[in-house]
Amino acid sequence: MDGLFALGSNGSGQLGLGHKEDVSVPKQVKFGQAPHDDPITQVAAGGNHTILVTASGKAYWSSDHTPGCCGIVNDQDGDDVPIFRQLCMSSSSGLDHVIHVACTWDTTTIVVGDIDGRASRVYSCGSTEGAGEAPVLVPDFPPPGTAVANLAAGFRHVVVVLDNGDVYGWGNGRKGQLGQSEDGSNVSSSVTKPHRFRNIPFKVAGAVCCQFTTCLVAEPGDGRILVLGADKWNLKSSAPIEVPSWKAITASWGSIYILKRDGTIEAWGRDDHGQLPPPGVPEITHIAAGSEHVVALTESGDVLAWGWGEHGNCGPHTDGKFGDVRGRWNVLASLKNLPEGSSITAIGAGCATSWVNIMTDGVFL
Repeated sequence: MDGLFALGSNGSGQLGLGHKEDVSVPKQVKFGQAPHDDPITQVAAGGNHTILVTASGKAYWSSDHTPGCCGIVNDQDGDDVPIFRQLCMSSSSGLDHVIHVACTWDTTTIVVGDIDGRASRVYSCGSTEGAGEAPVLVPDFPPPGTAVANLAAGFRHVVVVLDNGDVYGWGNGRKGQLGQSEDGSNVSSSVTKPHRFRNIPFKVAGAVCCQFTTCLVAEPGDGRILVLGADKWNLKSSAPIEVPSWKAITASWGSIYILKRDGTIEAWGRDDHGQLPPPGVPEITHIAAGSEHVVALTESGDVLAWGWGEHGNCGPHTDGKFGDVRGRWNVLASLKNLPEGSSITAIGAGCATSWVNIMTDGVFL
């Protein structure tokens, strides 16, 4: 069996626990219809909503759905009990195979496989479409013959990397986070349809978004880094030129984290609440950044959290009036405390929320 556990900010029911109180220890989430033998593989979180994706490509939501960021909400789904319910494209069915999902503060972007399984259909739902409306297909995107390889979202902007290395984006571009236009000038306004980033000096393999910044990275082995947008917290001026040995990349609103193949983390940006890695972090295999905190899985099977934990998202033991976990980490879950044969298969982080998916033989935390 599998079980997803969550902790942190829950004022809108975004943890799917059946109530709207913050929690500082992992609690198992609730589903209207639980996904049997179908573990959670992706967690995407906006300001007050969460979207889950399973291995089979099903999507689920829990939250304040009024901005329209959770697709069609049926009458029975609109009650006050915050649990995870299947995300629906129409009144008669759920989505087809979901491959990627990302959330801004109050919108959701969903990439669905076509008949051949290619990630070539992009849908959007959220505040601009109205509450409870069907997700809208983004027209004429991606271009014919291409597919979405990577999807990321910041506070108000979305970035898509295609399998040919091209990068597109839309949303708020006022700080330059959507790159350059055809004439070489920085995009400095809001963009309502996919805009191709120009003059990128390498084939892009991955992208992450901070609040007002986009970070692009070339393929492993090359690893060149390009940061676009605001230089607040020195996100541009402190960026490394390249990280050839990168394995994964993630970002909070004010920091960027690159996990390298040797299990170490290269990070830069905001650190006033301990968001950057503390000294002595053990070897890491997976990493996820929330709005201002980090969740990481170690080689030995511990789930660590550090950063701004005022809502309990970094565990119950915090420092000072702001709930920081600074210069150290808390352990949210550990294989040492689980039955033999258990495994931690996924982690996630959102806006002051943390997530751990555990597979075991029916015994949970």
